[in-house]
Amino acid sequence: MASSQNLEDEENDYEDTQTDPQLSLSSSSETYMVGFVIVNIVGLQYYSGRISGREMVGLVREPLNVYDENAIKVLNTRGYQVGHIERAGAKVLAPLMDVQMIFVEGIVPNSPNKNPKFRIPVQIHIFARIEAFQDVQSAILGGGLQLISGDSASFALSDAEVVKEKKNSKDVKSVDEIFKLVDENVGENEGLFVKLEPPKDVIIPELFDHQKEALGWLVRRENSEELPPFWEEKDGMYVNVLTNFQTNTRPEPIKGGIFADDMGLGKTLTLLSLIAYDKNCCGGVGVDKRSENEVYGGNVDDCGGKKSKGGRKGKKVTTNTARKKRKVGFSDVSSGINGNSESNTTLVVCTPSVFSVWISQLCDHTCPNSLKFYMYHGGQRTRDVEELKKHDIVLTSYNTLSVEESQSESPINKMEWRRIILDEGHLIKNADAKQSRAVRALNGKRRWVVTGTPVQNSSYDLFSLMGFLKFDPFSTKGYWNRLVQRPLAQGDSKGLERLQVLMATVSLRRTKEQLLIGLPSKSIQTCHVELSHEERELYDHMEEEAKQVVRKYINDGNATRNFSTVLSIILRLRQICTDVALCPHDIKSLLPPDDVQDVSNNPELLEKLVSLLQDTEDFDCPICISPPTNVVITSCAHIFCRACILKTLKHTKASCPMCRHPLSESKLYSTPPGSSDNSNTSSSSPKSSSKVTVLLKLLSENRGVKSVVFSQFRKMLLLLEEPLKAAGFKTVRLDGTMSPKKRAQVIQDFGVSSGPDSPTVLLASLKASGTGINLTAASVVYLFEPWWNPATEEQAMDRVHRIGQKKDVKIIRIIARDTIEERVLDLQEKKKELAKGAFGRKGAKHKKETNIGDLCGLISLSA
Repeated sequence: MASSQNLEDEENDYEDTQTDPQLSLSSSSETYMVGFVIVNIVGLQYYSGRISGREMVGLVREPLNVYDENAIKVLNTRGYQVGHIERAGAKVLAPLMDVQMIFVEGIVPNSPNKNPKFRIPVQIHIFARIEAFQDVQSAILGGGLQLISGDSASFALSDAEVVKEKKNSKDVKSVDEIFKLVDENVGENEGLFVKLEPPKDVIIPELFDHQKEALGWLVRRENSEELPPFWEEKDGMYVNVLTNFQTNTRPEPIKGGIFADDMGLGKTLTLLSLIAYDKNCCGGVGVDKRSENEVYGGNVDDCGGKKSKGGRKGKKVTTNTARKKRKVGFSDVSSGINGNSESNTTLVVCTPSVFSVWISQLCDHTCPNSLKFYMYHGGQRTRDVEELKKHDIVLTSYNTLSVEESQSESPINKMEWRRIILDEGHLIKNADAKQSRAVRALNGKRRWVVTGTPVQNSSYDLFSLMGFLKFDPFSTKGYWNRLVQRPLAQGDSKGLERLQVLMATVSLRRTKEQLLIGLPSKSIQTCHVELSHEERELYDHMEEEAKQVVRKYINDGNATRNFSTVLSIILRLRQICTDVALCPHDIKSLLPPDDVQDVSNNPELLEKLVSLLQDTEDFDCPICISPPTNVVITSCAHIFCRACILKTLKHTKASCPMCRHPLSESKLYSTPPGSSDNSNTSSSSPKSSSKVTVLLKLLSENRGVKSVVFSQFRKMLLLLEEPLKAAGFKTVRLDGTMSPKKRAQVIQDFGVSSGPDSPTVLLASLKASGTGINLTAASVVYLFEPWWNPATEEQAMDRVHRIGQKKDVKIIRIIARDTIEERVLDLQEKKKELAKGAFGRKGAKHKKETNIGDLCGLISLSA
């Protein structure tokens, strides 16, 4: 049964839980304003949330509402509920929102009723993709609502920013004038943080200068008493100048941010220094000096080393910033957070493969017993809050939080943490994923997102981080889309400038190129491979068929609806470039049937769909935008998570979210179990692919040098084992099916420097090995195929090129010439420019983000 599934097994699959949201259906897609409707917010007397004139409001579907399945709740900028959209309006808008045909934003007009008792008007601005405009207009008008669009004289009454900017109002500051003022304030404060030294009786090594600067920045952020960005104090009231929300309660400062230093620059040691510095200044978690074996009940080895000399008092640093505005550089660190329920414990959330990194850093770089840590993971974890409070650091995984998200008695959820650190924090980039919801719900006023790649695919990755940091109003999807995402998606330079200001207010980002830390050089070269005659013939044939299929989708206006099918086609083209053994030779077999077809009566189709899931790490459930779990196939041949599709069928009309065919639970089919690791893969590939031949030649040229071969296809790793063994290479494999203990053992074996049994080649899954591990034993990296997301590749490279590496590092990309792989590289460059721009200063060029046109471009087809 699913409920008894072992937690460790769930976490083995964690690395594959996030893929490219820009290659999926999401609210970040390119949309334009259709017009707006004016409806009422009702039920104000039942909720505590209040709104002001010209205030933005959040509109959130509430499909489980027992009184109205079409309910749309209204939230103010602080996330408090104000009321609901009146039933007549919700009945029209909710079905369109459920199928993502429209995206809505609300704003209260400039002059609401002075003392609204029961209702207040709201303008709901409606956005859609251009091809859906006619259907949206028909649905809204057919539902009895008056749609006010650009050709109406009443359109000028809109309070939406996209309309206000055209009116050039002189009475109210524009959004970009507000952002400019915030940017100027950030510029004034850029040099305020100083280098700090961690306590020597806790942290053993001497920090690099860039780590001392980061420690100063981290401490300053944690103890800031500034108003959050975009808030002002006016006549005793606090006003958010972006949303016009007003309150007499001072907003909480943002005590935390995004620590985004490049990978391999020692962020973990810097964070341990922060914990140590804060403990020595604030008293720590007590005087329990038990050994690690006692703390863990024997499940972690004693770190050993010298005995701690005790604590010392940390120094207090302040600036002369005006106190009347409560803007300070460093405040008294010992002030801490008030409240009896708070602990002095830091929660570190990471993937299981990163546990060993934190433990080794604690053992190698801190004095014994100076920082007490506890592993909240596995079946033996405590259920006692008081036990967790005895430790300085509690380590847990994203999946553990997901499992306990709804458990009110979970000690993780009951604790008020001194700080929460999300290591590899980009893993919560999907705001709707369960682990993202779980970390947002944690209690703790100091919140840190730690990642070397905060922008992986698009700026939309940052929205979920804003939610975790509680950076209002950008933690609400409607505000994020309105102020940042939509301008970016439409190629408006204002969107990038706003994003740059946001990042400057809450993040610290330094790259290896900016810092002089003595790392060996890293070179990247591309090795182009000519496909064999057989491979070229098959590739050209399949690409031509792909063009015909996608062109038909575009002509029929169904390209977006068939997004997953387009992705499947592109996947197969990429697999041919790697090895023809990875995919079937008939691309039409991958297509959904023209008519409703019961896959239970079509074993061949069922087998092909299951094969698609087993062969790759980048297939998403269209509902949660994550790889499907407990996979089901619908009678119309679409793939979903079981929980996702069942929930959707309860909330909406009983139809498939992808093709709108009638659907019920009786028309869902479970997939058969996949094949095991021991399946005979070599027989399916009697002849080595062109890429394998080139790889063997490159490895032979570097024989004796430890190398890592990264591939996104686990089946390819299995196919590589036999020819490498025959060529005399001793290999080990690392992929997402392995337990944390097995992964740690593989890394340890690979790290053995010499000896006849020491492996020289590590065959590694790109995503399962791309974060949190140290592979500095190697100095050559082969990327067997390009990945959509350049950040994922960079993470993999930096497992090798990081602090501790003694040799120059060589990265070799293996790219099939004149294929989709070369066009994937072009797509990567587009994403790199966006990632650089987000952390750059103004003036950077901006292009639109990835859309269906980019996918068509991958197969040389114009959208």
